[in-house]
Amino acid sequence: MSDDLGTPVGLLRPPRRVVSLVPSLTEALAVTVPDRLVGATDWCTHPAGLDVARVRGTKNPDRAAIAALAPDLVIANREENRKLDVQRLRDAGVPVWVTVIESLDEALASMRRLFTEVLDVGEPSWLRTAADEWARPAPQPELRVAVPIWRDPWMVVGGRTFAGDLLTRLGLRNVFADDPQRYPRVELDDLRAHDLDLVLLPDEPYVFTAEDGPEALPGVRSVLVSGRDLTWYGPSLATARDRLLVTTRG
Repeated sequence: MSDDLGTPVGLLRPPRRVVSLVPSLTEALAVTVPDRLVGATDWCTHPAGLDVARVRGTKNPDRAAIAALAPDLVIANREENRKLDVQRLRDAGVPVWVTVIESLDEALASMRRLFTEVLDVGEPSWLRTAADEWARPAPQPELRVAVPIWRDPWMVVGGRTFAGDLLTRLGLRNVFADDPQRYPRVELDDLRAHDLDLVLLPDEPYVFTAEDGPEALPGVRSVLVSGRDLTWYGPSLATARDRLLVTTRG
């Protein structure tokens, strides 16, 4: 059996002890197979009250703490976790399953395979609901939008990203979709010059607020949105579309 990168992962049976290094997938595992999740990063904040061992961050996992949990499988993501950490875990004899998610379809397919083929528990109901919800037609008219994810320096969502794909499915035209960088740095003047209909300001990774963000783009409608709704690909997907439509379309 091979992960999303095509790397063989030797599993003799469905894993019973799983460590997740991806907040989105931690929530998916905790909701679907709570008895199997034994460890997660400090950034894994959902579901509320998650009571598992913590193994530090997504970019600096405590490999010794992970090994001490004796996991049958560690779940990582190409974007969120470092290749070096994945390789060192594998070198230590810890099986690692790496997901690759740059679009909604990839997210649905990757999670479906994880639960049905790797964990052998069938497709979760929330995953089926998410697929149905996001298959609905995008609303019109199309709105020109930018989504900053950081400031000083300003960075925005570009193309070939999960969040960028969700924008398209919401009937929003990401003005930075054609940038060669997935999360390009931009000058504030360039951001202001794009004739935007809407700016979405998520609360992660940078925590934009009503007092920190909208003032930089006067004259453009700015909307605060949940970063989890826009960038997480777990159970929140089942309800995120309606929340984002209400927020962006008013």
